[in-house]
Amino acid sequence: MNSSMYRNLTITALLMALAIMIPIMMPLKVVIPPASYTLASHVPIFLAMFLSRKSAACVVIGSTLGFFVAGFPLVIVMRAASHIFFALLGAWYLKNHMEVLSNAFSFVTFNFVCAIIHAIGEVVACLLFYTTTTLPNIDLMYVVFVLVGGGTIVHSMVDGYISLYIYKAIPKSIIE
Repeated sequence: MNSSMYRNLTITALLMALAIMIPIMMPLKVVIPPASYTLASHVPIFLAMFLSRKSAACVVIGSTLGFFVAGFPLVIVMRAASHIFFALLGAWYLKNHMEVLSNAFSFVTFNFVCAIIHAIGEVVACLLFYTTTTLPNIDLMYVVFVLVGGGTIVHSMVDGYISLYIYKAIPKSIIE
């Protein structure tokens, strides 16, 4: 292994640790199953996307584990696991288009597309969960499509911008 590989492994491990700890320790979270909003829970995933697909996949696993260990309902843990789709697609795109992180308009578009993919993954996770278990006494369409789908788009975009701000604040010698 060369020093670049050790650096990426170390950064990935640190991002995984953050992804595990955020759902456990973050005091700012709203949980209305199947909807949940934990501030900055996607930040380690976005930062890993900026690094590589392997990092993104590992951090999604860490995040899913964090939501499980924190005792969130199974439907929310499934939503966390669905992050693999937007994380891998985003990392795949960034592999050849890192300039997106330097151009404001391009990042808005990238972040919005990631948020849409993210929301679709979470809505599908909820629908799979609720079609294979007993349905709770909720307005499923409103909760799944508005609270989870719409809320995920907003939450994802906010976390995307937090991640970009952190990424730009890191000295380039550390991340390149």
